[in-house]
Order: sequence, then structure tokens, then C-alpha cells
Amino acid sequence: MKKSLIVASLALLPLSNPMSVYASDAVDELLAEYRSQGAGEFSAEAGKTLWFQEFIHAKTGKVRQCTTCHTNDLRKKGKHARTGKVIKPMAPAVNPARLTKLQKIRKWLKRNCKWTLSRECTAQEKGDILTFIQQ
Repeated sequence: MKKSLIVASLALLPLSNPMSVYASDAVDELLAEYRSQGAGEFSAEAGKTLWFQEFIHAKTGKVRQCTTCHTNDLRKKGKHARTGKVIKPMAPAVNPARLTKLQKIRKWLKRNCKWTLSRECTAQEKGDILTFIQQ
């Protein structure tokens, strides 16, 4: 009886703080780095706004947004707009490998910000996006 109560309690522990389930050391390290660069408090709501915001690409004049490739639902597969390559879900809840490798996060934030916004994202924007994705 006592053993099953302990097992049940441990199984429910992650539900007490859902963010801790999906937070990774890599994200924590990047958020600290962005704070040291002058970013303020990070906001999932601001990240969501950026995720759905439309940008006019500087060279092509076409409308782009994060959802162009990643879809409106972070739990679903996306598809690269130009190559058609399938993109695994962004949500760590359904793709546990997402947001776990520091260099991959840096690489894709840089590349995707340039593709979508026609510039690199600020430290604040990167932190807000990561906060939104990992929720």
C-alpha cells in the first residue's frame, strides 16, 4: 500500500509544475544568456504574438510568419514553404527532442528569424519565442 502511494505521488509530481516538464537545460542557458544581453522578463504571450505576426519579406515582398512552415498548432508537423521538407512538431510535449540542443536552437533561431523577419531576432524576441514554444 505504502509503495503504491509513493509511486502514484511520483507520477503526479510533473503535473504540479507543467513548465518544468518541458524546460530544458539548453533553454535555461539561452534565457540566461539573453537576459545578460539586456532582455527583460520573457513572455509566452509576446512569443505567441510574434509567432503569428505577419512580416513582409525585404527581398521578395511576400508575407511570411512562423506559421508559414510550422503551422498554427505547435503540436503538429509543419512543412518548409520552399523545400516541402516535413518539420517535426515544435512542442516539446509531443516532440521531447525539441529544444534540447543548444547549438541547434541557436542555429534555427538565427536562420528562421532571418527568413521570416528579414533580420536576426533580438534577445528579447528569442526569449519570448522559446518561452512560448516550451509551454
